[in-house]
Amino acid sequence: MVLKKVKTAVFISGTGSNLKNLIKFSLLKNSPIKINLVISSNTKAKGLRFAKLFNIKKKTYNFRNKSVTEKIILRELKINEIDLVCLAGFMKILSKNFIKKFRGKILNIHPSLLPKYKGLNTHERVIKNKEKFSGCTVHYVNSKLDAGKIILQKKVRVSKKDNPVSLKRKVLKQEHRLYPKALKKILTNL
Repeated sequence: MVLKKVKTAVFISGTGSNLKNLIKFSLLKNSPIKINLVISSNTKAKGLRFAKLFNIKKKTYNFRNKSVTEKIILRELKINEIDLVCLAGFMKILSKNFIKKFRGKILNIHPSLLPKYKGLNTHERVIKNKEKFSGCTVHYVNSKLDAGKIILQKKVRVSKKDNPVSLKRKVLKQEHRLYPKALKKILTNL
């Protein structure tokens, strides 16, 4: 029996390390996803090179007019028959309307143990508050920032020597393990 892979779009804004990781995961025989489209809110996003390298269709949008841009993106998702959206360092907040049209089919990875430290500068805040643990969370996207139902989390110990950069590196390593695990968890239970 051949596994029918879920057509997936990955949304990025930056370096694309999670995108690269998801692409490699998608190429595995037992992976439940196939990445058909990469969407970026930043024309200079370094992650776009991975789309080019792996020959994946890519589109960039400036989001100056959010509602118009989102309509165009939704049309692009429909044309490409996308069934799942993975946000991977996507630095734009999607509207309630966009989320409603793709309800239950948008995932995000966040560099903290949600519900703690929603939003930006998570590693700086974790260090400042002298937390003993941080980590990452894969969750469904809903209309509230970083508040959707949690799929999986991975804890990381914060050492006294850690600074925001070293903690980011530690957490990112776990993100690369967690995102594929979360995708397997939700897509092999369909």
